[in-house]
Amino acid sequence: MNRRSDSDLPRARIAADVGGTFTDVVAFDEVSGVSRYGKTLTTPAHLVEGIINGVHKADSQLSGTRLFLHGTTIGINTLIERTGAKTALLTTKGFRDIYEIGRINRPEAYDLFFQKHLPLIPRELRIEVTERISAGGAELIPLDEQEIVSIAQRLKAMDVEAVAILFLHCYANADHEIRAKRIIEEQCPGMFVTSSHELSQEYREYERTSTVAANAYIGPRVRSYLQEVDERLALEKFPGTFFVVQSSGGLFDVSHAQRECIRMLESGPAAGVIGTQAVCKRLGLADAIAFDMGGTTAKAGVVLDGEVMMAGNIMIGGYTQGLPIQIPLIDIQEVGTGGGSIARIETGGGLRVGPQSAGSSPGPVCYGLGGTEPTVTDANLVLGRLAPDRFLGGDMKLDLEGAKRALQTKIAAPLGMNMLDAANGIILIGATTMSHVVTRVTTERGLDAGDFAMVAYGGAGPLHAGLVARELRIPKVIIPLSPGHFSATGMLMADLRRDFVRTWFTRLDSVDFAAMCKLYDAMEAEGRQALENDVAGSGKISTVRAADLRYAGQEHSVTVELPMQLLAKGDRAGIKKRFDAVHAQRFGFNSPNDPAEIVSLHSSVIGRLEKPVPKPLRRSTKPVKPAHRRKVYFAEHKGFVDTPVYARSDLPAGAKFKGPALVEEYASTTVVFPGDKLEVGKYGDLIITIDRR
Repeated sequence: MNRRSDSDLPRARIAADVGGTFTDVVAFDEVSGVSRYGKTLTTPAHLVEGIINGVHKADSQLSGTRLFLHGTTIGINTLIERTGAKTALLTTKGFRDIYEIGRINRPEAYDLFFQKHLPLIPRELRIEVTERISAGGAELIPLDEQEIVSIAQRLKAMDVEAVAILFLHCYANADHEIRAKRIIEEQCPGMFVTSSHELSQEYREYERTSTVAANAYIGPRVRSYLQEVDERLALEKFPGTFFVVQSSGGLFDVSHAQRECIRMLESGPAAGVIGTQAVCKRLGLADAIAFDMGGTTAKAGVVLDGEVMMAGNIMIGGYTQGLPIQIPLIDIQEVGTGGGSIARIETGGGLRVGPQSAGSSPGPVCYGLGGTEPTVTDANLVLGRLAPDRFLGGDMKLDLEGAKRALQTKIAAPLGMNMLDAANGIILIGATTMSHVVTRVTTERGLDAGDFAMVAYGGAGPLHAGLVARELRIPKVIIPLSPGHFSATGMLMADLRRDFVRTWFTRLDSVDFAAMCKLYDAMEAEGRQALENDVAGSGKISTVRAADLRYAGQEHSVTVELPMQLLAKGDRAGIKKRFDAVHAQRFGFNSPNDPAEIVSLHSSVIGRLEKPVPKPLRRSTKPVKPAHRRKVYFAEHKGFVDTPVYARSDLPAGAKFKGPALVEEYASTTVVFPGDKLEVGKYGDLIITIDRR
């Protein structure tokens, strides 16, 4: 149930980000502007308990909250782990194998052991249906409704839990999908049923099949989880509205999230990129890399010219064997390297870090919860970069001797090397691996990482950001306030959002702008209707228009934002110029004299919510004194160095010092490496200038 907020509700918001290792909660009081933080180990068997524990840790109550904002990895984890529902696919007769055939691409041409993607739905559960719609939307073969009734009975007999419906060219005419879905729902009450036109109205049958199949596959689990959270909120006497973060960085209500589960695959990481955009605005930065390192993975996204870089699809499981998901989302790349990533010796004697993670249970060895395999966190503890008695503000004591034993017996001794060198090697390998995820959102998009600042967050991000920046010659690293809770904080900066895409093949030189704007208006009317109940005043709803364009004869397109003035003037030359520029940036060349064509139209309808307003810190230019000092290992000095350790809460705006140094705060530690310089910004951001010599 979605509880509506009104003017007499408490002026407070709670944001909860459930990760693979930790659950982060931020409670924000809209009146005082004060935020309180809670961080607890994720409870995999019962995720909602971790959320409630975090709320209590933040010294807050759901009963005094107006908005509850939530990001979770349950959808993406269900896909990656292949633990979803028993799912059937209904598709047009003759096309049951499109899901398995895919694009017939072979990314590794000379790999004798290459394996194709493995569909989520086995062939025996892919069922053909008598019907056919033309590419223009005309009915060629009527839908056999009695056949759908018979299929529904078969599905019940096979104990199918979810059904995905994909009919050919439904983006042009969804009537058959709508009728088939209605019949299945009538015949199979309680079954999760989803149709492709609800998720994607673009062409490319394989990608749409994969998208709707994934939505059905994760649907029952995600729907059940969100229902569990909603019911628990009711038990906690929560009076407000429950929103979920989408992969696009926007918020949508829980009822939509339960139907369109695929839209929340990257909800937590997306919120971090939205938070990075807010940091850029307050610091006057145009371009930044969002670098998020948690306990299980490291993620990266990009803010370019002040705007978050978006994508129209992703490959779940990687390019070589992954399954495509065709929805608008923030362009985020991910790698299995986090604080809990396990270090191990592989066959042949090589040292590898990740992608396997100790997670929250049993966790790294130093957590003392039964873990036996050394991790990145254990290495940081041994090197002195984490304090065993001040982890999570002292709430969680770390076992230094246990970490040393694990590193010595599992890594150092087998490799015949010093334990400290082994620990440092784990950190360096992890940093190199994480640098690859940054290049995937920069270099592979035609961008130079060295032209960007890096905003680093997540519990482990500030520990490693300096090394990743050195690897890629990034000149500046910014550690925002409360980096260990930054993705949850980013949810407080998000807006309500609905994204629409319509395939519309048209040559740019002959486009009918009146017809084009009519399509945009129809999408935006649907979006406004979806948001108006949750946004006070229509003036807070705005739209952003874009289009997928390509040169005539090309197969793939690029997305180009279209300012309203270009459309109002019918400026074909202006649109073509913008397309040529985007194509040159992405691929390194363009063809200004070749004709272009529109493939699809995009519209984003955004409902603006009130944002927390940052407050400047007191300013001082006096030298700051460290809270204490301790021995920390730095390879640059070939050993331990007596290192100043600063409490972040003691640092005023304008404070400056050089590395080596540490800055400690609840849920995170920032490492300032030798040669780097740190200055505290106006709003408390740690701005580190990297020594690139």
